[in-house]
Amino acid sequence: MMYAGKKGRGRNDGSDKATNVKFVILRLWRYLTYYKSKLILALFLTVLANVLSLVGPYLTGEAIDAMDGSVDFERVYLYAGLMVVFYLLYAIFNYLLRVSMVRIAQSVVYKMRKDLFEKLNKVEVSYFDTKQTGDIISRMSYDIDSINTSLATDAISILTSFITLIISFVMMLIMSPILVLVFALTIPLSVTITRVLSRIVKKRYRVRNQKLGEINGFAEEMITGQRTIQSYVQEQTVLEKFDKLNEETAEATYKAGYFGTIVGPSINFVSNLSVALVGVFGGILYYKNLITIGKLTSFTLYSRRFYGPINQLSSVFADIQSALAAAERVFGVLDAKEEDVDDLDVIENLEIKGDVEVKHLDFSYVENQPILKDVSFHAPKGQVIAIVGQTGAGKTTLVNLLMRFYESKRASIFIDGMDIYKIPRADLRKAFSMVLQDTWVFHGTIHENIAYGNGDVSRLEVEEAAKKAHIHQFIIHLPQGYDTLLTDEGLNISKGQKQLLVIARAMLSETKMLILDEATSNVDTHTEVQIQSAMLKLMQNKTSFVIAHRLSTIQNAQLILVVEEGNIVEQGTHDSLLEQKGVYYELYRSQFA
Repeated sequence: MMYAGKKGRGRNDGSDKATNVKFVILRLWRYLTYYKSKLILALFLTVLANVLSLVGPYLTGEAIDAMDGSVDFERVYLYAGLMVVFYLLYAIFNYLLRVSMVRIAQSVVYKMRKDLFEKLNKVEVSYFDTKQTGDIISRMSYDIDSINTSLATDAISILTSFITLIISFVMMLIMSPILVLVFALTIPLSVTITRVLSRIVKKRYRVRNQKLGEINGFAEEMITGQRTIQSYVQEQTVLEKFDKLNEETAEATYKAGYFGTIVGPSINFVSNLSVALVGVFGGILYYKNLITIGKLTSFTLYSRRFYGPINQLSSVFADIQSALAAAERVFGVLDAKEEDVDDLDVIENLEIKGDVEVKHLDFSYVENQPILKDVSFHAPKGQVIAIVGQTGAGKTTLVNLLMRFYESKRASIFIDGMDIYKIPRADLRKAFSMVLQDTWVFHGTIHENIAYGNGDVSRLEVEEAAKKAHIHQFIIHLPQGYDTLLTDEGLNISKGQKQLLVIARAMLSETKMLILDEATSNVDTHTEVQIQSAMLKLMQNKTSFVIAHRLSTIQNAQLILVVEEGNIVEQGTHDSLLEQKGVYYELYRSQFA
């Protein structure tokens, strides 16, 4: 049964929330409102700059009327001087506006990237099971950069265009209400073109961003796995797959750009049509003395200004659609299901001792496809519990459930007699140390990697842990010793050495429970023998769960669980299981025949 659990516990299906333009714009607006003072300043500068720039056409008309018949040079010089002053002030305020918008955009992007990274630390583990790492990185980098560009430049265009449209329309109404009727034909035509193309372009940019995420994810996987690719001589196969993805991405990008480019010329055609109609009908009105040449000139200039914003919007239209599609992908991550909050009746500050009992545990990732079925066992405090079985039998799933990386439908796991859902999740996980088959080290010194998660520990404590893990001699022979900087994913040391570093990290921990998931899989047989004694010291007074394919490593376990197709088919000590001559006996014989 698919786990849903109490208080909404359940598996995330990995699908991003479907959004629309209004929803995305509203979410972006909420981010902008975090910086109200900067936004108010930008709005003030926008209004002021545009009012100053829109005085020019009126002054031009007045200057022309001052030259109609006899030339009034005093008025002409006055209007010309005022135009110089107003346009100079417009340039200054426009510069300040752009600086202000860049600051706002950077502030929004900073907060959005921060929220995104924080979210990724809160989502369910299952989210990463369904998403490519490269796609997530693409959302954090490329998509947020697209939003930044749009906010810094396109937002100015939108604000400016809105103010310009209103002022230009009002001025045209004052000068000639009759000529304004020309726009009763052209405005609906512009709106229709924009609405139709916006739907197409938004869809195309969504597809393009999705393809960019896919190709980034594929590239990240292939670069990481270069040794495997080359060892299997699969370079050509990988290249063919990349070519296919690259072609799909290029095609999606072309289609998005193609439809985005259509908008500008279409709106420009309507704009030129408007000017032509204004010229024709304005000439008729001037001929009939219903408008002066100066006002007709001002009206024509304002009509250009009126359609200028529409042309400007059409030119940034593709960028806006790209930013909306990018924001949609970012919000898809921000809306992903988080790990459920702890129940209200959790018990704080528990002293966990490490007595673990599992009762009739059932678990499925997908409904009607059970992974674990009616699993029951008891792990007394301080004992070593080994879990063995074929690949895919459910061993790792079982220990993931112990740490609540996934959650079962009902209370089936108890620690010290208490339902694990009554223990705060953070406290539960702090009670475990983990050494996994897939080791993880980060960009930092060896000291920092061993001390990770263990608080403020001294160099002496780190060295002692490294000695127990049999890696101290290797470290001190490095050029900078414990201060040697590891590259990303520890690529400058071997897999076995990474495994030993992680084991040293676990040895430094003072937890009551320990999980070893194929902890010596990357260590050679000789080193493995050396580590066994140290591992026994590590497991002293700790309830230890050991997943192992090498049965030689778990012969001293107090309890061995044999898992087959999600069921515990056998359990007992090494000797008692051999006497049964069942599944464990066959596994052991296959390794040591």
